[in-house]
Amino acid sequence: MAEKLLIVEDEETLRESLERVLVREGYEVESAVSAETALKIVEGSSYDLIITDIILPGIDGIELLRKIRERSQDQVVIIITAYGSLETAVEALRAGAYDYVVKPIIHEEIKQIVKNALKQRALQIENTLLKKQIERQYDFGRIIGESSAMHKILAEVKKIADARSNVLLLGETGTGKELIARAVHFNSNRADKPFIPINCSAIPENLLESELFGHVRGAFTGAVASKKGLFEEANYGTVFLDEIGDLSMALQSKLLRALEDHEIRPVGGTQSIKVDIRFIFATNKDIDISVKEGRFREDLFYRINVIAIKLPPLRERKEDIKLLVRHFIQKYSNELGKTVNDIDEAALKYLTAYHWPGNIRELQNIIERAILISENGVIRVEHLPEGVKTVESFPCQTLADKLSIEDYTKAFIRKYQHEFNEQQLADMLGITRKSLWEKRKRWGINKG
Repeated sequence: MAEKLLIVEDEETLRESLERVLVREGYEVESAVSAETALKIVEGSSYDLIITDIILPGIDGIELLRKIRERSQDQVVIIITAYGSLETAVEALRAGAYDYVVKPIIHEEIKQIVKNALKQRALQIENTLLKKQIERQYDFGRIIGESSAMHKILAEVKKIADARSNVLLLGETGTGKELIARAVHFNSNRADKPFIPINCSAIPENLLESELFGHVRGAFTGAVASKKGLFEEANYGTVFLDEIGDLSMALQSKLLRALEDHEIRPVGGTQSIKVDIRFIFATNKDIDISVKEGRFREDLFYRINVIAIKLPPLRERKEDIKLLVRHFIQKYSNELGKTVNDIDEAALKYLTAYHWPGNIRELQNIIERAILISENGVIRVEHLPEGVKTVESFPCQTLADKLSIEDYTKAFIRKYQHEFNEQQLADMLGITRKSLWEKRKRWGINKG
């Protein structure tokens, strides 16, 4: 469909000339002789582009521009001006005009400006649609979970979405910390500003400071030009700092200063830059222990631990597994172009019984793999990895043997101590790490 253009010009010869040129370019063109007429026309129709002269009878082109922009901030407008009114053209640009054309009008010039303006409008529409898709994707209603633990987390996240307070997300790898961080951002009053995720453990230590804070030219060997840091890029938006527990003590000190003063200083710079950032932090480590062992600053911990939310591992929200499986089947069937719409009961039982050391991320990968190798539209037991299919042997065996609590705990530690870290193992047994250590020592269980 041809793009619709509206020309607002009282000079008949120029108006008709523009109409002919733009119609030959394939556009659908309408015209008006005054701003008042143009305003009536745009009330009943929409236009991809409006071209208006500044000098018009009655309301001038600048006032017309302002009224059009009040009606639609996205409307693209080109101004026609004479040599003697270039100052007015600058005023029009400040009022929101895309560009201006100086009389006498050169046809090739106006054609190129119109083409560029329509291309920008197409990009604006695409960005708007993409933004809406992202917002829908991270709507609270799209976070999957019927377990009481997830209901509690969602209720808390909704309450704090618009707050400026720092948020600390705790939980094992793969529990969905970044998903929750994005949901907080895209449901907050900062949703139209940048969301920048940063994995502190993925960027080499010698580059991380420059990546976060930026640097000035000549700050170090190879700094041939100044560079904005990610914190400055995220101004007025949200920064998600994942694996915060891996930050060096030197960077912890700089981060603390940024949190306290709302200022950053580029590497090698002498001037601080004011920033307005909402920080969301995440870690799979026990920060309390890191503080006690002197690997994490206590004052920084208090700064980041304003609102703490602990995400449960998947093994503690088994009632959500079926929902997640159905979701990933639909997602990857669409993405991979395969018609898979079901999973048989036997396969689902194995998935429900599995202990999920990799949490939701591991489940996601398993379903994607199963869809790739499945046939006849159904995921079956043979499509699951061997590790998942052998998982039910331990609970079945311990129930059949009618073990005491003590013997069950011994067997549990021996079986799973190589799959989970100390804190995870202690949490699964409902005991402290000290108690786990004492039990190992008393029963002679060697970690190696």
